[in-house]
Amino acid sequence: MAAYAHPEVLVENDWLEAHLSDPKVRVAEVDYDPAANYEMAHLPGAVLFDWRRDINDPVNRDILSPEAFTRLFRTAGIDDDTVVVLYGDFNNWFAAFAFWVFTYYGAHRLRLLNGGRKKWIAEDRPLTKAVPQPTQGSFAARPADPKLRVFLEGVRAALPEVKAGRLSLVDVRGPKEFSGEITAPPEYPTEHAQRGGHIPGAKNIPWAQAVRDDGTFKSREELEALYRGHGVLPSAPVFTYCRIGERSSHTWFVLKYLLGYPDVRNYDGSWTEWGNLVRTPIEK
Repeated sequence: MAAYAHPEVLVENDWLEAHLSDPKVRVAEVDYDPAANYEMAHLPGAVLFDWRRDINDPVNRDILSPEAFTRLFRTAGIDDDTVVVLYGDFNNWFAAFAFWVFTYYGAHRLRLLNGGRKKWIAEDRPLTKAVPQPTQGSFAARPADPKLRVFLEGVRAALPEVKAGRLSLVDVRGPKEFSGEITAPPEYPTEHAQRGGHIPGAKNIPWAQAVRDDGTFKSREELEALYRGHGVLPSAPVFTYCRIGERSSHTWFVLKYLLGYPDVRNYDGSWTEWGNLVRTPIEK
């Protein structure tokens, strides 16, 4: 089997267990619901990144600021040369979101744990309730990389390119969300948009088609067949979206790092923004 385009960004359980005590490796659990996950038990030495509190702005509908990111990493004991291994619940949805946000602000030694929390527990790997107290780190955020993120007006302006086949818009939600039959996934029944459907011209490739039952990523050959089979090619830009940007970050990671697509951007406003706006076109 061919190696992933950037195999270094993905680590396996054996490697991580052997490096849990490595001072140059910081493990971080990214949770949507820390009380049901991190606080019950987590990997030894892992710090907590609370998705809502730590990675999103507390007031605006936006990701955290670069200043807040700098504080977050320094509090976690992270320096510029620290390898940061992210993992979490929901098959790494929120860990992938954190990977995207941190990459957007210039972190360059990030890793994602293949299989996330689910596979680690399934293999009966070590867990603890002890909360680490790291020494203050020296990491500093860099200017945001506009090539990794797209906003509402960028998606709206790109619709003619989507229609002409010169840009791929990938909706990674489930088929019932894509069709408009439901307006939120079963995990979040109260967090929905006013309208159901999808952005005109979008292709529905659910995020889960990229992983196996244990949450690990499929082979490069399988992934290439999946996306190329839907006409999503590396020769054209790709925008990914879902409901709030976390599942689409997972697909963004697959396309950019596992397959090496050169121009992939995450639309984190996603359907909760697009589906709630007056005079914004949709398809069912």
